[in-house]
Amino acid sequence: MSAPVAVACEPLIRVRELSKSFASNRALDGVSLDIYPAEVVALLGANGAGKSTLVKILAGSQTADAGEISVDGQPRHFSSPLSARRVGIVAVHQQINEGIAPGLSVAENLLLDELCKPGADFWLNRKRLLARAASIAAGLGLTLPLEQPIEHLGQAERQLVVLARAFALQPRLLILDEPTAALSDAEAQRLFALIDTLRGRGVAIVYISHRLSDLQRVADRAIVLRDGRLAGEFTARQLPEAVTAMLGQALQAHTYTPRVAGQQVVQLHGLKVLPRTKSFDLMLHENEVVVLTGLLGAGKTEIAEVLFGLRQAASGRLQVDGVEGFARSPREAIQRGVFFAAEDRASQSLVPDFSLRRTLTLPFLERFTRGGFIRNRAEAAAVEAQVASLGIKTAGIDVPMTALSGGNQQKVVLGRWLLGEGRVLILDEPFQGVDVRARREIGQLLRDNAHGRATLVICADVDEALEIADRILLVRDHAVVAEYPRAGLNRAELVSALAGSDVFEKPPQATPRSRASA
Repeated sequence: MSAPVAVACEPLIRVRELSKSFASNRALDGVSLDIYPAEVVALLGANGAGKSTLVKILAGSQTADAGEISVDGQPRHFSSPLSARRVGIVAVHQQINEGIAPGLSVAENLLLDELCKPGADFWLNRKRLLARAASIAAGLGLTLPLEQPIEHLGQAERQLVVLARAFALQPRLLILDEPTAALSDAEAQRLFALIDTLRGRGVAIVYISHRLSDLQRVADRAIVLRDGRLAGEFTARQLPEAVTAMLGQALQAHTYTPRVAGQQVVQLHGLKVLPRTKSFDLMLHENEVVVLTGLLGAGKTEIAEVLFGLRQAASGRLQVDGVEGFARSPREAIQRGVFFAAEDRASQSLVPDFSLRRTLTLPFLERFTRGGFIRNRAEAAAVEAQVASLGIKTAGIDVPMTALSGGNQQKVVLGRWLLGEGRVLILDEPFQGVDVRARREIGQLLRDNAHGRATLVICADVDEALEIADRILLVRDHAVVAEYPRAGLNRAELVSALAGSDVFEKPPQATPRSRASA
């Protein structure tokens, strides 16, 4: 373990010998740490290391089995998130949908904490409510449709709503769990500027992220958990060593290996996602991984929804393997070999209480059914083969999906669609909430399994896009406006393009690629 990092003044939060178990699984094992005012502490750990358990205990969402938490030197026991907020501890958890109230407007969600206070009738005045919500949104530099239902927003916009509400509570300790998971680089930079402002005001921040570039930008020091125990404390300059402590080994440098694109699978001509937007063409080929990237609200997901039959195009033509016509429903898209894993894994890709086995085979149960009965042996054999092929870590194929780490859950979602003989695989933000090792593994699985199909990945994070793509397409206002071959493209060029510089306005032509058929 590294030597403790020296920090001046008395700690705001002191944690001593904190432990927590779930049945036989010991999530935290005697963790002790200090958090000081006006600092950003990066909390690192692989999936399942105990990070989320620790922050849930600090934020009052769970209670510890043993140990003590002190605030300003006074022992505290938090029985609920409200009790933690009373002393200034506010958390934004990784599962953003846990922090919103469906059925309410964006404005009401921004004001949810204030509306729940005793004597909050004052805020039911619609004009005042909207004015107050607009003020909170402006604090994060947001322009939001305040009167729309919250469920009309995309995942990234919901994340910004929850962040804005947390900032408005004026916390003393702010816990951010994967706050940029759904955000592009531009929105992340805006968030980092606000973090700098809060730190300048003396706010302590615990920042959890699997993006090393985030941590290099904001962290003053890093605390590492591994297998529920404290594995070390590191300075900001020691982040590479912190990653090694997190994984138990050094992270190998990523190298890009180009693939040769095969025959054309998808042809989109003159597509308009919305009546007001520009038309564009899009071609996808076998064997290659194509990334759609762009800023928040650019329309990346909407393009995927058109391909999958979830959204009707305003105009245009689509051919998949020469067969013309847009799918009228996801069922029809799947029958045509177009598969789609949505962005919000928890609510859109997983069924509560389903086992790993049933989650994997759900779209293709017909393959394992005879005479109306599921052939359990055939199903189990297929699932076990997929678990072994993808390196999914599990105690068995019949465990509930909730027993798996985020990275392994994401592998199951990917493995589900690899069971079918698909021609087009679309993945919307497949790396959200997974650690750096799992990200590398999933990215390699995507590339290893790209043969014989076209793979389209929606990815807001620049580093993730550069790791997996053969081609990168920039999306703005629901249209593809630029195309870059991965070979020779660097991070600075892609960030510049996303920011809307001249590079964005005058994109380079993609280098011709070898194809069996065009």
